[in-house]
Amino acid sequence: MPHPAECASLERMARSGRTVRRNDPLLYEVFADQWWQPRGVFAMLHWLAAARGALVPTAARTGAVLVDLGCGAGLLAPHVAGKGYRHIGVDRSRTALRQAAEHGVQPVVGDVLAIPLPDGCADCVVAGEVLEHVTDLPAAVAEACRVLRAGGLLLLDTLAATALCRVVAIGIAERLAVRGVHDPALLVDRAELIAEAARHGVALRLRGVRPSWLDLLAWAVGCDGGVRMLPFSSTAVLFQGIGRKKG
Repeated sequence: MPHPAECASLERMARSGRTVRRNDPLLYEVFADQWWQPRGVFAMLHWLAAARGALVPTAARTGAVLVDLGCGAGLLAPHVAGKGYRHIGVDRSRTALRQAAEHGVQPVVGDVLAIPLPDGCADCVVAGEVLEHVTDLPAAVAEACRVLRAGGLLLLDTLAATALCRVVAIGIAERLAVRGVHDPALLVDRAELIAEAARHGVALRLRGVRPSWLDLLAWAVGCDGGVRMLPFSSTAVLFQGIGRKKG
């Protein structure tokens, strides 16, 4: 069954005559009030943000910049606070960016296919749950690498272009969150991702991640707290990418 908030929001859309397609950015506007609700439709994005933030090292220099691509409402911010970065968030949603700014993120309206930032400006570029939404993966990877300085760190997490992922992430997981948020045709080919990053000087290594089953069960029955994302042997569904740009 759809989430109650999803029912209410989609009902409002139906009355207004608006429709959404798979991977439609309008979904993020419809659920804009859900971003910071720990049990809202974006709950899993909170869990992934925590896992992503754990990979971000303490800044190695004064004035270091972290560029957060597809930052949404700034869910990464609490997990990198105090690490010494100026946190710049890039997103197309002004509604989400207003919320991100409330959490210390410097908002920049822009598309990850044409990031409105100069070459080599970032010590760390983070792309969390965004590559599976882009229509041009090579362009998105090229842009992420372009704004990364030599020696800088690229971190990402995304969904794999596999039959298993289509079943798990779209067929099952969307029933627990927001239906229609992913387009199966845009799931990420892992070999292509590695090759494109290498073309731009980043040797990317991948590792699978999954939710802690015990945490997930506790969360499902109403316990407070998030769900830890744990390393997993397979990258066939959800995976992280980590790599440094050649210096």
